[in-house]
Amino acid sequence: MDYNGSDTITGPSPKDHLPHTAETAVKIVIVGGFGVGKTTMVGSVSEIRPLTTEETMTQAGIGVDDNFGSDTKTATTVAMDFGRISITDQLVLYLFGTPGQERFWFLWNGLFEGALGAVVLLDTRRLEVSFDVIGRLEEKGVPFVVAVNDFPDAPGHPVEDLRQALDLAPEIPIVACDARRRASSRDVLMTLLRFLHALATAKAPA
Repeated sequence: MDYNGSDTITGPSPKDHLPHTAETAVKIVIVGGFGVGKTTMVGSVSEIRPLTTEETMTQAGIGVDDNFGSDTKTATTVAMDFGRISITDQLVLYLFGTPGQERFWFLWNGLFEGALGAVVLLDTRRLEVSFDVIGRLEEKGVPFVVAVNDFPDAPGHPVEDLRQALDLAPEIPIVACDARRRASSRDVLMTLLRFLHALATAKAPA
């Protein structure tokens, strides 16, 4: 609930209410290393005001957190980001963004619980931070797609080179995106849904 500064306590904004036509809700997790754009993606695509748990970065993180390429970043997610997007009148996605720093990865187990799939957000300047992220998803058996976030100074690589570097199976989609743009982030989520549908169809009995 929101406190408006008076003695009146109000509930959520009407625009945040779940559509009455919604029949199916799906949990999606957005994962990746520190500073790859997870909070940005949740915020850009969410139809409600996103819930964030960002805290100001302090001297304590120096030498602990790898912030290469994110030198101007002043806040970081310490628990999760949360948003929601309606894909159709009946289908709603709940989006959970994970913290990027390795010291907060113990929170991932709870966030993965019940997730139908995941988006691995990638920064090509720091491919190595994605290795453990992908390994954890594979351990948990969570299907995922890889989205290469568009940073101005990030090197470009052919898709097959990225697939080989990340040791990805041929069927796992790799797509380009700009996490700042709603349409681009939505396209990533649609790619994930199509991938999940293809997996479910392949497993269905003949």
